[in-house]
Formats: sequence, structure tokens, C-alpha cells
Amino acid sequence: MAKPAKCISVDSARELQDNWVNTRAVEIEQAQGSVDTREFFYSVEELQEYLDYVKDMSTKQGITNPGIRIYFAAYDTQSDDKATIFLAPTNGNTSSSSNNYSIDPLNKGMGGWPPTNY
Repeated sequence: MAKPAKCISVDSARELQDNWVNTRAVEIEQAQGSVDTREFFYSVEELQEYLDYVKDMSTKQGITNPGIRIYFAAYDTQSDDKATIFLAPTNGNTSSSSNNYSIDPLNKGMGGWPPTNY
């Protein structure tokens, strides 16, 4: 299998993460008064299961090439005020495709604690 065209190098990934930590993480920590998570974990099996679910449900709706949009989010409960992400299906495969609100988003990944730098 060929490497996907949009893969980046490990060095590029480290640079991107360092940029985020050095700019946004500092501000978030000051605003929140504590360190926040900045990385999230899903197993390949969990992601594949969700992608298969989105493909199946989209096909049933006549959508032949759905996309996935990844949103930053945050919990707002007494016990958890940390960042999270969720994956949301779209009705097409472009950045302007609308969200498909007929298919549930994916959340409940695990965030590393303390956060792990790339």
C-alpha cells in the first residue's frame, strides 16, 4: 500500500505541535488555571469501526463520498472542564460540505494525562 499523499514528516508534526504548545497551550493554561489536555487517543479499531458506520449510514442516505470534520470542544461539568474533540460526519468530501446531523458524532476518546508531547 502506498503512503497517503497528505502524510507529513515526523519533524513537521513535531514542529506543528511545538507551535501549538508554545502559542496556545500557554494561553489556555493561564485562562483555565491548569494544564489542559492537547492530544487524544482512539485505537485504529475504534476509528475504523466509526468510519465503517459513517460509510454505511451515508450510503443508506444516498451519500456516496462522506467526509469527517474534527471539532475542538470542551467539557463543562463539575468534575471535568478539559478539552476534547469529536468527529462529525459530513454530507460530502469537501471542506464546504455540510454536517450530516442524521449520523451521531464520535467522542469519548482518551486524552493523555499529563499531555504527551509529540
